[in-house]
Amino acid sequence: MKNTVMISLIKLFFLSSLLSSNSKSSQVSNFERFEKSMEGVRFSGFFTVDGSAKPPSKEVYEIQSVQKFGNEDLWIFTARVKYGGKDITLPMLLPVKWIGTTPVIAMNELDIPGLGVFSAHVVIDNDKYAGTWSHKSSGGHLFGKIEKIP
Repeated sequence: MKNTVMISLIKLFFLSSLLSSNSKSSQVSNFERFEKSMEGVRFSGFFTVDGSAKPPSKEVYEIQSVQKFGNEDLWIFTARVKYGGKDITLPMLLPVKWIGTTPVIAMNELDIPGLGVFSAHVVIDNDKYAGTWSHKSSGGHLFGKIEKIP
């Protein structure tokens, strides 16, 4: 009986070790795929403003590169942002969460130099993106497609 319990515990230990290493290699694969897919891309689409009767407005973000930063969920996005009459390129430290193999940018009250404080939750699904945003007292939805910059 004791041997059976001991053998079961050993099997469980090796199985959990195997799953853990598969999970880590899967995570590394996700990270590498994400970095490559976000190099030299343009997010072009639309955003809405809650409570507005206006049709969605056009938006464009150009991502030069994305690089993992440290052991947390942080990534450095080097991006060109056009917002409110401003056109700036800067590195931004953004949190990215993962739902399986799907990355989600999860900004909460992030101060972006020259632009202000924003929150956004954006799902990146292959060549499409969609999510929500807020800035000061306004917010809304955003959506569009992701394309390589020629």
